Amino acid sequence: METQIHVPVGSPVIRKIPIFVDEHNVTEGAMKLIKELRPAWDSSDVRTKLFTDGTTNKLVGCYVEDSPEDVVLVRVYGHKTELIVDRDNELKSFQNGICYEFMQGDALGTQDVRDPSLLRLIAREMARIHGIHAHNGCIPKPNLWIKMRKYFSLVATEFTDQASNVRIQQEVPSKVVLEQEMAWMKEHLSNLGSPVVLCHNDLLCKNIIQNEKEGHVRFIDYEYSSYNYQAFDIGNHFNEFAGMAELDYGLYPSREMQMDWLKVYLEAYKLFTKKTEEVSPRELETLYVQVNKFALASHFFWGFWALIQAKYSTIDFDFLGYAVLRFNQYFKTKPAVMALQIPE
Repeated sequence: METQIHVPVGSPVIRKIPIFVDEHNVTEGAMKLIKELRPAWDSSDVRTKLFTDGTTNKLVGCYVEDSPEDVVLVRVYGHKTELIVDRDNELKSFQNGICYEFMQGDALGTQDVRDPSLLRLIAREMARIHGIHAHNGCIPKPNLWIKMRKYFSLVATEFTDQASNVRIQQEVPSKVVLEQEMAWMKEHLSNLGSPVVLCHNDLLCKNIIQNEKEGHVRFIDYEYSSYNYQAFDIGNHFNEFAGMAELDYGLYPSREMQMDWLKVYLEAYKLFTKKTEEVSPRELETLYVQVNKFALASHFFWGFWALIQAKYSTIDFDFLGYAVLRFNQYFKTKPAVMALQIPE
């Protein structure tokens, strides 16, 4: 976690293998690791699948046809991603390490998360994650503002590419404006009363895996997970209804769709936290307001992230253009969102 979680003395040490995997040739490096991790496998029988949807890391799955259910996932950190993801803390997640399991199923798309049946499964699964107590009796603190401030400090104002310099000067708000908005958000959103829970923080569509046969969904890629505001995690997910490669904020869920989602979520969250399942209209409206206000912070968080990626990443993606779209959406939606009031 990005916040402090105690790792008990005597916890198992995570095995480290002294092999460097070139992010430009992940498959070759993965095969070297397979010789260490699965020495019984005949290298000539090993099949690989490169997953290309990641915008932070590169991921390859290795398996043999005789045992397709035993898949070793090799993830290679993207260039300079240690600036935006604390890799030491990542290995301490959930007290004593990180496990990689290949989940059978399909990654969802922007239309899937709008499906009424899947929508309810996703809401319940998020409630389950939010109900996990992993803080060893300590009062957890949100990491949103610390992380956002760190990202802001890393944002580049100059690029080696002149065209990028022109774009950032013309299309991205000045650092003075961005800092003012960030301070305003911290003051306003921190006082909305949103509970601090264990959050995924990056629930885009492709990070949700549906197992249709077993009738459930599961979340993957917890590298941004931390204690954070409940409403941020939900608002961030709602923003992801718009997709990423081709953003379409016309897909942002309507009030009616959100209310359906939030009611299922609250019922499940209360069940997982051993409270009554009954949800009052006031509770539902309060969460709706909190979520849509924290969705503003989500735009800023990933806008800063994209500007850092634009400077350092070798992944073929228009990070600068993505940042511009996130900041534009923030300023476009802010007036209507700020008019929302938490019920008395």
